[in-house]
Amino acid sequence: MNRVLPTLAAVALLATAAPTATTASGISGLESDEIEMSFSLLDSEFYKKVDQQVALDSARAELSDFLEKAGAKPKIASLRAVDDPTVNAKNLEREVSALSNEYGTRVGGSRPLTYVAIAGLMDSVKDKYTTFLSPKQYAELNEGLDGGNFSGVGISIQVDDKSKMLTVNEVIPGGPAEKAGLQPGDVISLIDGKSTKGLTTDQDAKMLRGEKGTVVKLTIDRADQELPVIEVTRDVIHQPSVYSKLLDGGIGYARLTVFGQNTADELSTALAKLEAQGAKAYVLDLRDNGGGYLNAAIDVSSKFIASGPIVSVESRGGSDTQYDAENTAIPSKPLAVLVNKYTASASEITSGAIQDDGVGALIGEKTYGKGVVQTIHPLPDGSAVKITSARYLTPRGRDINLVGIQPDIISIEPKTARLGDPLTDPQLQSAVTYLQGKLAQAGT
Repeated sequence: MNRVLPTLAAVALLATAAPTATTASGISGLESDEIEMSFSLLDSEFYKKVDQQVALDSARAELSDFLEKAGAKPKIASLRAVDDPTVNAKNLEREVSALSNEYGTRVGGSRPLTYVAIAGLMDSVKDKYTTFLSPKQYAELNEGLDGGNFSGVGISIQVDDKSKMLTVNEVIPGGPAEKAGLQPGDVISLIDGKSTKGLTTDQDAKMLRGEKGTVVKLTIDRADQELPVIEVTRDVIHQPSVYSKLLDGGIGYARLTVFGQNTADELSTALAKLEAQGAKAYVLDLRDNGGGYLNAAIDVSSKFIASGPIVSVESRGGSDTQYDAENTAIPSKPLAVLVNKYTASASEITSGAIQDDGVGALIGEKTYGKGVVQTIHPLPDGSAVKITSARYLTPRGRDINLVGIQPDIISIEPKTARLGDPLTDPQLQSAVTYLQGKLAQAGT
């Protein structure tokens, strides 16, 4: 199945500076502001001291490489760093402006050069999580975290490793696909008569999305039998971050796909529904969850941890901030948390807190090991810079960066598993067995 690598552990959206008027130089006042803001933020926010000469050299090298690929032979002056980051930024601005005047028509104007310079600054610290985001990348990140709104059929999808065809992973409650009768595990062999075999999930998604009110025809294989063609009328979809259901034996199951702005509220709703259905124990599935907002991790953890620390965040200079549970915990019941090697960042904050507190058992495989926190700073034109600004420790002081969290019960995930399906998901089976034993001990 296709995997998504970790995103970020925390995001703080900050107010942006107002655009300034265009100058007579090769770059606009807005672009000048963005270079200066990016340089200043990297220097002040990155969790380690930044070598400003290395930052200037990196920006210069990436500008040179970008122009050479465009067929130019640029002569870019060496930039000597001083102790003042504002002066260094101004010098870089002047160089980008000069390059824009000379090569702008060749590369599409000053904006691409501005972006390359900022990307070079971010790359200078050699941290894979510190990076520049174009407006498109930033919008996609926000949509991934917060669900976005798009017109489609209302399913989450993956490509089956064995058949190489599109498989329905989850069906969004109340969405067009559910109304049309689609179910998790359905194999979509044809979309409007076109085979899905060998396509990527992105290619499949483009075929499934379309204008609200339009119809897409799906050929479905269910339990190795082809069903009559199903017509689904597209509608506006908000992608949820929590999927839940009641399993046999009163086991409530909740899978979190991301830690977004609405995740804690969605989880509260799901847990209340499961409680009303008679849930006696819970499975919290954090597999393949690459993280999200720090606040969301604290809020989610607080649903299961009644009091005490959730996480400690250590910023540059050694300042340490401890975040405690928020007094929103549900009544205590047996809890199993499913994790794998793609459980990362905010997911590891929640996993580590639950394990350290002892309110639940981690089951699965060792987690990814992303123990650093990023802050996203939007820039005035809709782009952004993402900067690693801190590291975090679990309640017991564990630094899990590049190490991961070892589960309490090891259970290996086979490639053929369909996550969340008790019949084909051995890790979920292990969680259910563990919870059944806890319920038996309690005589419930």
